[in-house]
Amino acid sequence: MKTLLLAAVLMMAFTMPARAIPIPEAVPNEESHKDLDIARNFYNLTSTTTRSKHSIHSKIKEMQTFFGLKVTGKLDSDTMEVMKKPRCGMADAKHFRIPSCFTVFTLVTDCRIWNYTPDLDRGSVDYAIHNAFLVWSHVTPLRFTKVFSGAADIIIMFQEGYHGDNNPFDGPGRTLAHAFYPGTIYQGHAHFDEDETWSVGNQGINLFIVAAHEIGHSLGLRHSSDPNALMYPTYSYKNPNGFLLSQNDVQRIQALYGNTKKIFVL
Repeated sequence: MKTLLLAAVLMMAFTMPARAIPIPEAVPNEESHKDLDIARNFYNLTSTTTRSKHSIHSKIKEMQTFFGLKVTGKLDSDTMEVMKKPRCGMADAKHFRIPSCFTVFTLVTDCRIWNYTPDLDRGSVDYAIHNAFLVWSHVTPLRFTKVFSGAADIIIMFQEGYHGDNNPFDGPGRTLAHAFYPGTIYQGHAHFDEDETWSVGNQGINLFIVAAHEIGHSLGLRHSSDPNALMYPTYSYKNPNGFLLSQNDVQRIQALYGNTKKIFVL
């Protein structure tokens, strides 16, 4: 029961009026298990830390610090608003470390779209992914080449639920996609939740915005706490036409790859 304490808190927070709330005893349900999973994935909450109210408050403070919120250790309205937003499935917590075997990609990098979402025609998917890679090639020496079969440095996949990487998707909303850093077993993979409704506009979830974010992870970037950055964890629609990276994104990717521009091919 105690190990599921945080799950109960998060479940109640979605149904109570917007205010700071205490840590109550409650019976968790399926929805609260999703909240617990999110907390575990993003802020290193384990069955050990959920045994202590102090540990729970500490993790809430860590999240509030990352997002620039007032640090209260309580699930206040501002904190809950952030937690309810759709977002990337990669961790925010400062405990997360890129593996010691991490190496950045070579300047000529192969990419492959493994499969397509039925939400869009293939041409629209190709165009969105093309532009997502273009975002990063504009400010680095990286050159991406599209391949149509076999292995590739970066692989784009649409998946749903459990899909073999021990990081299952959770249905519509919440976690939209995730990617894997260089040096990991699935290095370069970017997985998109097929249960989302993907779009090229401001209805549903814009594929270009999410793809550009996930490719940033595939290239080696962690999340940014700058709300103007593409690598900020939560999703918000931005017009793809004329899209530009924030200075924060540019500085971080150029720290890995330099800033000499090359011709992009896809």
